[in-house]
Amino acid sequence: MHIPVLQKEVINYLAPQSNQNFVDTTFGQGGHSLAILEKNKPDGKVLGIEFDPKLYEKFTIYNFQFSSNFQFSNRLILKNDSYVNLKKIVQEYNFRPISGILFDLGISSWHLEKSERGFSFRKKDEILDMRYNPEKTSLTAQDILNQWNKKEIEKILREYGEEKFAKRIAENIIELRIRKPIKTTSDLVRIIDKVVPASHLRSVTRTFQALRIAVNNELNNLKISLPQSLEILNHGGRIVVISFHSLEDRIVKNFFKENKKRGYLKILTKKPITPTKKELQRNPKARSAKLRAAVKI
Repeated sequence: MHIPVLQKEVINYLAPQSNQNFVDTTFGQGGHSLAILEKNKPDGKVLGIEFDPKLYEKFTIYNFQFSSNFQFSNRLILKNDSYVNLKKIVQEYNFRPISGILFDLGISSWHLEKSERGFSFRKKDEILDMRYNPEKTSLTAQDILNQWNKKEIEKILREYGEEKFAKRIAENIIELRIRKPIKTTSDLVRIIDKVVPASHLRSVTRTFQALRIAVNNELNNLKISLPQSLEILNHGGRIVVISFHSLEDRIVKNFFKENKKRGYLKILTKKPITPTKKELQRNPKARSAKLRAAVKI
């Protein structure tokens, strides 16, 4: 079951009040949106954006129209799109005023466990796809592994995965793909296992993470979306971002700092908020989560 990360903290920093409107830019399985809808009733709304068409169909149409959550359906607007188009989506639905915007940049447990697109090394022999939306994205993890040159592969492993064995892994990828194309999760795990010491098994996780970020252009998308969020947010409205990668967190931190200097934002979190020990016991996947929040002034 999907457990929303830092849910209590999200509600604390978004501070939803009755009849206010919010945007959940990464709707996923709706955990955060449900918590907001509990607080902004009776007439407050949530605009939920989900890029993955399968996840959108499975967890929005079913959960919110044919379940106990039906009570919220008249206050929830759902859109299958990317938050890169945030301003356009808000204009399409004339969704204003907006009192808060949430970005939860973590990968959904559904993607890891159910999507069958090769997001997790724990899923043996899944095809290395890693696209959140195969209908809108052409590049796959297979393409990177089998077509990109050594320097390009090494760069994304080092930068996006922060992997110290990036050069060694990239060299082995180039060497082995000559004999046989790299197609599945098991193929990639075997390549990493051959060149990385057993004490550094986190290299597998970092490599998969780096490929996912590259395939979905995640860092650039965040840079494009944050300014849009500030533009559409009501004065006094709040931006809350949960990141799971140091580069994501740095982008958010710098964006907040720059706009504080310009007099557009007041930063609410001097340091990023991290999960409590109690939450980590319940949900170990939250261990790298960092929350930052700011208010538009």
